[in-house]
Amino acid sequence: MPARSALKIKTRLFHAKMLVTRLEEWCVEAQSAEEARALFASGGGHRCTPGDSVQVEFEHLLDE
Repeated sequence: MPARSALKIKTRLFHAKMLVTRLEEWCVEAQSAEEARALFASGGGHRCTPGDSVQVEFEHLLDE
């Protein structure tokens, strides 16, 4: 019977491109809710918390 180490299956490390949708909380300083909405819509503000992944989708395997 072969030694246990001889039965070990050889594996490889694979990489993939993944599309990840995150839900994050962003903050902006404004004088009113309307101003805050306008600032957010124009790309203003900054991320307050890193958020959670809400969807992960496999795009393609990198096997080069």
